[in-house]
Amino acid sequence: MTPAIQIRHLTKRFRTGFWLKASTALSDLNLEVARGATFGFLGPNGAGKTTTMKLLIGVLHPTSGEAFLFGRSVREIAIKRGIGYLPESPYFYDYLTGSEFLYFYGQLFGMGSRALKVKIEMLFELVKLKGAEQVQLRRYSKGMLQRIGLAQALINDPKLVILDEPMSGLDPMGRKDVRDIILRLKEEGKTVFFSTHVLSDAEMICDQVGIIVKGQLRNVGRLEEMLNPKLKSVEVSVRGLPEGRVHALDPLSKSITTKGEESLISLQDEEALPQLIQWTEREGGKIVSIVPRRETLEDIFIEEMRGEAT
Repeated sequence: MTPAIQIRHLTKRFRTGFWLKASTALSDLNLEVARGATFGFLGPNGAGKTTTMKLLIGVLHPTSGEAFLFGRSVREIAIKRGIGYLPESPYFYDYLTGSEFLYFYGQLFGMGSRALKVKIEMLFELVKLKGAEQVQLRRYSKGMLQRIGLAQALINDPKLVILDEPMSGLDPMGRKDVRDIILRLKEEGKTVFFSTHVLSDAEMICDQVGIIVKGQLRNVGRLEEMLNPKLKSVEVSVRGLPEGRVHALDPLSKSITTKGEESLISLQDEEALPQLIQWTEREGGKIVSIVPRRETLEDIFIEEMRGEAT
């Protein structure tokens, strides 16, 4: 089956400043995203994430290379009807009510009044803005604006949803709601391509991720293939040890952090765990928790960033 997104040798250079000096925002990007996948596009600010998204929706044109959506060139106007897009900093006509705002965008897609009414009701329910339909956008909070922006990206029932930092500015509950919406879109068979700085969120909901640094794709793949299932360490929280005795565990541990009566001990390997438990009992201490730690997406991201720094 043709992938939802195919990017081949995509490069984008800009000329900036008085002397129009060339700078490369994206360099020879090659990427494929399967249909129905949830793809997390990760990278620091200025890495090229937003540039890539703007190239995919046709707002920018590449210096070289090409991109395809569902097998058709992004240059084709007709392919845009199947895309939903939420930019990182969307502009809102704040004198419109939430309902008027969605009605306006639905009309741009040629949707009839009856179909729009049903769709708008469903979207307000989906993004949890029920009751705010007749409130002007100028009275929406930042989190509410992010939600109505997400609803706008879904008004045309797109096959591909492109979201630039959709969880930006949201509180933990708002982030959970957006995660739930993305998972629902996945259940409906839609392809979701989104960027985020919140790596834990990406790890929870993504099938595939790509890490981009300074315009170059550094790592890409399915999460289960990228993450090492083996234990990196075991973190043990201990309480009630005699003062100063915890450092007798230095030969077994990678690090020890003490705060008040509680010490957090990171073991070099899980084979040292029985020895630690026995020693703690002899010293009169108490094991509070034992947490095995495996490789996370954050570990991979930091490793790629360190590689760039060296």
